[in-house]
Amino acid sequence: MENTYQNANLTKQIMQEVKKAIIGKDRVVEKVMIAILAGGHVLVDDIPGVGKTTLATAFSKAMNLKQKRVQFTPDVMPSDITGFSMYNKVKNIFEYREGSVMCNLFLADEINRTSSKTQSALLEAMEEGKVTVDGVTRELPRPFTVIATQNPVGSIGTQMLPESQLDRFMFCVSMGYPTVLEEIIMLKGKEEGAPLEKVQPVVSIVQVEQMKQEVQQVFIHDEVYEYIVKLVHATRASENISLGISPRGSVSITRAARAASYLKGKDYVSPQEVQEVFADACAHRILLSSKARANRKKEMDVIHHIMQKVTIGKRR
Repeated sequence: MENTYQNANLTKQIMQEVKKAIIGKDRVVEKVMIAILAGGHVLVDDIPGVGKTTLATAFSKAMNLKQKRVQFTPDVMPSDITGFSMYNKVKNIFEYREGSVMCNLFLADEINRTSSKTQSALLEAMEEGKVTVDGVTRELPRPFTVIATQNPVGSIGTQMLPESQLDRFMFCVSMGYPTVLEEIIMLKGKEEGAPLEKVQPVVSIVQVEQMKQEVQQVFIHDEVYEYIVKLVHATRASENISLGISPRGSVSITRAARAASYLKGKDYVSPQEVQEVFADACAHRILLSSKARANRKKEMDVIHHIMQKVTIGKRR
């Protein structure tokens, strides 16, 4: 991969531009960058007003991506997402009208406020990379990434996403409140103008696709594959977990580890990159057992315990 290090430097420039609008959330920015490079999607589970929409918009500007946003409510229909056919009286034919998903970066705001049918329409597009309307299948633009947000369960009008739908997201992240210093910097920045106006494009869509192709070429040794599988199987055997990581989850971990290595300018994956992405790629995919819930354990606690127990093969 002759351009690996050059393009890895471009990813750093992209993240620097995003950080002009997102203060103090470097790890979240890195996770979203990893997901885009790995062809994955991100679920942001957090309270309103912490910058979820700003995060998506900043990435779309820095990467020259066509962005669309839908505020999900109970009356949003699947056709709003996938598109629909409309009759043209002049031409005497039905013509396709694009849905909001026909873009490079789709922001699904408060996805857990809409109906399960609309959720399924979006999640099918995420998985297949295409939509089918009236028997005609249309490819989505490339690259295509979904950043979906949801308010924490318990908020008025929300409903939990089922496990089969959560499994479609590479990462589930939380931005959280800023620190005192970060919030002061944010307030000062607002007085100087809209932070998003400072974000400048760094790459073209063609370059983004080139980076994604290079990520797929990052080498993984058999010992690292074995380490990933051992971690995944440990979640299936744990007494604290009633539903372990699916094979789709294994694929996501592998792709994310490749992208994490690529961000560092490396052309191979080590166990360290697997450890860096494992928790964020897995916590939303597991169901805790009644015993774990009775002991008030959290998903992240169980995942980190598994990572401590599973041995690593010979490091590269």
